Amino acid sequence: MKATRESYGETLVKLGEKYNDIVVLDADLATATKTINFSKKFPEKFLDMGIAEANMIGTAAGLATTGKVPFASTFAVFAAGRSYDQIRNSVCYPNLNVKICATHAGITVGEDGATHQMLEDISMMRCLPNMKVICPSDDAQTRWAIEEAYKIKGPVYVRLSRMPVDSIYEENQKFELGKMVQIGDGTDASVFATGDVVGEAINAKNELEKQGINIRVIDVHTIKPIDEEMIIKCAKETKRLISIEDHSVIGGLGSAISEVLTSIYPAKLERMGILDTFGKSGKARELLHYYNIDSEAIIKRIIN
Repeated sequence: MKATRESYGETLVKLGEKYNDIVVLDADLATATKTINFSKKFPEKFLDMGIAEANMIGTAAGLATTGKVPFASTFAVFAAGRSYDQIRNSVCYPNLNVKICATHAGITVGEDGATHQMLEDISMMRCLPNMKVICPSDDAQTRWAIEEAYKIKGPVYVRLSRMPVDSIYEENQKFELGKMVQIGDGTDASVFATGDVVGEAINAKNELEKQGINIRVIDVHTIKPIDEEMIIKCAKETKRLISIEDHSVIGGLGSAISEVLTSIYPAKLERMGILDTFGKSGKARELLHYYNIDSEAIIKRIIN
């Protein structure tokens, strides 16, 4: 098991070895975000901006105007929340080549509690023009996502988690920006999941098969641009549509899917996520269970 923040830190070092234009910025959290790996290997390309997240984003924007490819990192609650104005006006409005890689997203931050559990960042980032939003589910996918973010010209928000997750994909798995990954061919339900709950959906799928219920899991690693074709395909081929996310049900993955359905192929979507409330302090997996976004909750939802 490995947290996607760990995969991020390792991949940054590999990118630094391949590309000379990468610069990494952090806001006094390099040990937690794992950018410390890059800072040790390339100290001349690393900037610790201190507890000044807005300034970090503004500096990243300035570096982008000089041809650098800045990766700016901090906890999601500070990256998307505290720095929103700078992301909107200094990065997205001029469409600058800045990569914002936010760790510790969702309730799986755990014991840090409600103030640090960012449950609104997908909503905030996907509504910004020019911004692309990626939320990888495991080690292999995170490595792809970080390199893909480098290749994209323009703003990218990558959502990463603190909680270790199981490996889902082989190291050589191929992914494509904006294309969801279908796992299984079940027709009883399609479960759209993103980030650290994709593994929960797969565990539910495996348990349900023992009961003769066959579902498919759709890994939504790219939330913007959204894969409209896959959403419509699943709506036509399966009996139920369910979304699950470690994020508020308002404005996140479920909302993005609903927008596609209402515009193109009207169908009912059952949304699982944080129900318009703040989080609580507790162990990550205990919180997944408490907020009904673990494999057990998915199984109950489908059986009932």
